Amino acid sequence: MYGNEQRSHLIALTAVFVALIAVGGWVSLPLPPVPVTLQTFFVLLAAVVLGRYAVLPVFVYLLLGCLNMPVFHNGLAGIGVLLGPTGGYAVGFLPAAFVAGLAYEQENRIIRVGGIAAATLIIYLCGVTWMAYSTGMALMQAVLLGVVPFLAGDILKGIATYYIGERI
Repeated sequence: MYGNEQRSHLIALTAVFVALIAVGGWVSLPLPPVPVTLQTFFVLLAAVVLGRYAVLPVFVYLLLGCLNMPVFHNGLAGIGVLLGPTGGYAVGFLPAAFVAGLAYEQENRIIRVGGIAAATLIIYLCGVTWMAYSTGMALMQAVLLGVVPFLAGDILKGIATYYIGERI
């Protein structure tokens, strides 16, 4: 094989995780206003596998969605999704992938677990802040609608991500 094998590997993994994040949006439990999907799991898993470069598949995913490819949750597309009440969660995937990826470049298990937890909190923070701003609802109401129903599932996703990361 000619060329840079590391770059080829990164491009291939980026494509795989773009597809997984998009497919994770189709695995959905439609709760109003924010559906439960597997997207956060695949964003965290990308961080485990790619480290800080996990921002690449997340960026490509967001770019494809903005270019009207139906990759957002439940097959939605367009920049309007990012400007809607759930857009903050998707935009939060970028800094979350970076933080979790940096944590997974460390060997310390506590830092890795902290990175997964911090990434999840970043997604919540971006999502709830944008939901409150875009809908005009109170911040506490946005937290009750946009965080509380998802805590148990996201804890399970974080645990699964950690144990899969230990096996990889």
